[in-house]
Amino acid sequence: QVQLVESGGGLVQAGGSLRLSCAASGRTFSIYAMGWFRQAPGKEREFVSAISASGSAYYIGSVKGRFTISRDNDKNTVYLQMNSLKPEDTAVYYCAAGWKAAADGMDYWGKGTLVTVSS
Repeated sequence: QVQLVESGGGLVQAGGSLRLSCAASGRTFSIYAMGWFRQAPGKEREFVSAISASGSAYYIGSVKGRFTISRDNDKNTVYLQMNSLKPEDTAVYYCAAGWKAAADGMDYWGKGTLVTVSS
């Protein structure tokens, strides 16, 4: 029903910035909550950020003030602007879509994009 494709990952030095993009298929994009999750090697996937259909944004504490989630409904795209990156941000980042802007509210997932932050 919903296909998600992430892009924008790569290698960046600590303190640098990256912008992740997630392109979604379908005309129902505007009513979905969207989120970003990440999974570091050997760890479980964790919630990073989400944005509701109405534009309310949520973040885990470790990224507040550094990451910004946004969405462009005209382009069916959600973004994660990541500034002041730290080595501990290194992970595969996954885009998700669902009915609730929360960790347990996502039903559809992209395949992920790797972010590597070097020290």
